[in-house]
Amino acid sequence: MHAEVDRFIEYMRAARNASEHTVRAYATDIAQFVGFLEDEELSTSPGDVDSRTLRRYLARLQKLGMSKASTARKLASLRAFFKYLLRKGLVESDPTTGLLSPKLDKRLPKFLRDEQVEALMQRPDISEPIGMRDAAILEVLYATGARVSELVGIDLHDLDLSAGEVKVLGKGSKERIVLLGRAACEALVTYLSFGRGKLLSKRRDGESEDALFLNKDGCRLTTRSVGRLLDKHFGAVSDEMKISPHVIRHTFATHMLEHGADLRAIQELLGHASISTTQIYAHVSRERLKQVYDSAHPRALEEMKS
Repeated sequence: MHAEVDRFIEYMRAARNASEHTVRAYATDIAQFVGFLEDEELSTSPGDVDSRTLRRYLARLQKLGMSKASTARKLASLRAFFKYLLRKGLVESDPTTGLLSPKLDKRLPKFLRDEQVEALMQRPDISEPIGMRDAAILEVLYATGARVSELVGIDLHDLDLSAGEVKVLGKGSKERIVLLGRAACEALVTYLSFGRGKLLSKRRDGESEDALFLNKDGCRLTTRSVGRLLDKHFGAVSDEMKISPHVIRHTFATHMLEHGADLRAIQELLGHASISTTQIYAHVSRERLKQVYDSAHPRALEEMKS
């Protein structure tokens, strides 16, 4: 099965334009399944895998205490793998057909309140190049709803400050234009005028760098580096034990919806392929509305008790 897995991974990378993160996840998930087959001394030939084998594997994952979300993702990886094998004529049937994914608990995305956003934007020390960069990153993420992976991929030529726009490369290598507000443009002007050049001067090889956001050595920032700087700033404005870098994206969408933005417009700005993905923010907004109603209406709670 190892050869088939290698070809599938290459197919996902070359033909489907899957991100490296997605490709690694597929490779890890399928390799874990192959390891299970070997541990159980079962055939690793794709044609010998049936639904019973897959159910045994899922039962093993459950016994190991794996979460429903992780189990569902691993099953999704196997579905994609066997569908690929079926299309290529390497198996006669898809053993994942009929298998149900674990029912996931609906978890509303976390987002920051208005006052938390304001406190977050005041965190960076804009008297220093790194602080100017951090301030610009926070403002751009909140203004655009861009993913961190999209942010670090922005090059200078993608930015059009006069139009208040920036081009980002999303999932599946799909380009889209996102909008920058006044605060984001001002933060970018400060960073580009007084911060970026000083960071670029730290580059040891003396070469130029197209990336908009640079690290302390004058090279392109990584998603991991952005995650660390967000953790540092988040810790000062939220009591949450752990906040994902995705929280600013969630905050962008939730605040846009609460202030009257159309769900379809938010879908386009976020780069969601399906409106169903964006609809989670409608649930968030309704929950927020209920909280506001219960706290503001003088007879809301009283009527509920009766």
